[in-house]
Amino acid sequence: MTDPLMDSYDVVVIGGGAAGLSGALMLARARRSVLVIDGGEPRNAPAAGVHGLLGLEGTPPAELLERGRAEARRYGAHVVTGEVTDAKREGHGDNADFEVTTADGRTVRARRLLVATGLTDELPDVAGLRERWGRDVLHCPYCHGWEVRDQAIGVLASGPMAMHQVLLIRQWSEDVTFFTHTNPEPSEEEAEQLAARGIRVVTGEVAALEVKEDRLTGVRLADGMVVDREALVVGPRMAARAGFLSGLGLRPTEHPAGIGVYLATEAGGRTEVPGVWAAGNVIDPSAQVGASAAAGAASAAQINADLVAEDTRLAVEAYRATR
Repeated sequence: MTDPLMDSYDVVVIGGGAAGLSGALMLARARRSVLVIDGGEPRNAPAAGVHGLLGLEGTPPAELLERGRAEARRYGAHVVTGEVTDAKREGHGDNADFEVTTADGRTVRARRLLVATGLTDELPDVAGLRERWGRDVLHCPYCHGWEVRDQAIGVLASGPMAMHQVLLIRQWSEDVTFFTHTNPEPSEEEAEQLAARGIRVVTGEVAALEVKEDRLTGVRLADGMVVDREALVVGPRMAARAGFLSGLGLRPTEHPAGIGVYLATEAGGRTEVPGVWAAGNVIDPSAQVGASAAAGAASAAQINADLVAEDTRLAVEAYRATR
C-alpha cells in the first residue's frame, strides 16, 4: 500500500470485489471510516462480461469494479491495492480492535472486519484447461450459458455435482456430451436420465483440449480419441481465500456439497469470532455477482448496527462517569 492512510478505521474490508465494495459503500454512507484492501485478482477477470446483473448486464468485470471503487470513494472510503497476510485481535474482550498486516509490512487497526476475499478455482489437471478458462471453458451456465447456446458443449465430470451440471447445461443446447473423465461411470438411473435427454456419454480420462485459431475445437482423451466440442463446462474445486485468518482461529471447512472449502458463517455473514463478518464467494461459492453484492450490503448493515451498540455502551459508560 502506498496511499497516505489513517492508522485506524471503524472497518477494514479485506477484498474489493462485488461483496467487499458493496459493503464498503454501505458503511461509508453510514459515515463509518472504511478501508478496502484488495489483492487485485478478481475471480471473474477472464470473463468478457458480468451476466445476470440487472441494469449492468454484460459489463466488463474490470469496469464494474472501477465503478464500485469510485462510488465507495465518493463517500469517503479508502480503497488500496494490497495483500493481507495476517489478522489478529489486539487487546482483550469481544470488542477489542483488530490488527491487519499486509505483505508490504504495513499494519492498520480496525474495530471490525469484513472478509470478502472470494475463492480460488482449482481446475482439473487437463492440458489447455486453464488457458481457456472464462472463455470457452466455463463452469456456470447462468453466467455464460447464453453465450454458448446451441453449440456443441462438453461437460467434464470432475466432482460430485457433475450430473447436476450436465443435466443443467442441457437447457442451453441439444448437443451435449458428458465426459466421465476420472469420475465413476453413471449409475443405471443416471444413465437412463442422460439417454432420455439425448446426452452422449464418453468414458475414459480426458488428456487435453484441442485448440485452433484461438478457439476450442475438441476434447482429446488419453487414448487419442478426439471429440469435437466448441465449449466445455467444468466444475472446479473451489477454495476460500482465508488462510490469513488462522491467527484469529478462523479456518475454512469442507462445503456440505463436496465442492471445496468455504468459511462457515451465521445468517448475515457473522463468523464465530466476534467482530468479524464475511460475505460473497468466501462463504457462498455458488453466489453470482448480484448475490455477492447483496451479501456485502447485508453484512455491512449488521456491522454498523453492532458498532452503534458499542458506541452507545461506551457513551453510557462515559456519561455515568460524569455524574
